[in-house]
Amino acid sequence: MEYVEPIRSKKQIRAMKCYLKNKNLRDYLLFVLGINSGLRISDLLSLTIDDVKEIDRIILREKKTGKPKNFPLSDTCKKAIQEYLGDIKVDNGWLFKSKKGDYPITRIQAYRIINKAARAIGIKEAIGTHTLRKTFGYWAHKNGADITRIQKLLNHSTPEITLAYIGITKDELDNIYIKLNL
Repeated sequence: MEYVEPIRSKKQIRAMKCYLKNKNLRDYLLFVLGINSGLRISDLLSLTIDDVKEIDRIILREKKTGKPKNFPLSDTCKKAIQEYLGDIKVDNGWLFKSKKGDYPITRIQAYRIINKAARAIGIKEAIGTHTLRKTFGYWAHKNGADITRIQKLLNHSTPEITLAYIGITKDELDNIYIKLNL
């Protein structure tokens, strides 16, 4: 498995969203929900329409940890869900349904979708489905969320693991000391 980084540029995030929205609303929703929820790809792909239809929260049990997860949907997510559900005109079933049958897209297909979009907009770094989760953590941190809260949201055991996971390096932390100069 290739090591991936978060998307650290809002311009690249906007470009990915634009590219995916113009290609396929399902894939756009996958990206939007992924970067705004911090869910692992296995949990994203297991969502059904009933999990998000007319609900302001997502409630599930994480596949990897077995822990319950219950969180509100942002306005960005709600809008993307409404657009997608209005486009597909289906009341139930898998949220990220495969075009080939009555099952969700695979992790491999999700990887291909995200990777193709990244390459199309000029991202050259390693990108994968885990990029979505890391991007959530990175931008939560950049927006001022306490690292211990992000740690809890991502179910990590220590803040150090979370910092490394979202790509916050020792140099970046050292710069806080250097730039403070009170």
